[in-house]
Amino acid sequence: MKMGIGLLLAASVVSLSACNSKGTDKLADRVENAADNRADTMESQADALRNEAKMLDKRAENTRDYAEDRADAIKAADVNASAMSQEQRDAIVANQAAAVR
Repeated sequence: MKMGIGLLLAASVVSLSACNSKGTDKLADRVENAADNRADTMESQADALRNEAKMLDKRAENTRDYAEDRADAIKAADVNASAMSQEQRDAIVANQAAAVR
């Protein structure tokens, strides 16, 4: 009888500790899930930044190509830059005025 009561008490302690670990497991799962969600958000932001960087690289390349084309047109037209005012030259450099008409 005493042995049966001892076994019953031991089983109760084991089942109670299992209940406690279930709460711990739930908390640990929640922590892990929250961290996964934050990491997913960071990865999405990184992807967006990479895409934005690619677009900026393309814009920079297009700007250089356009400037090279304008410079070639100025050279081909043999523009008399010394006959222009400083304001006219500055406007051409700032891409605010046509270099060649």
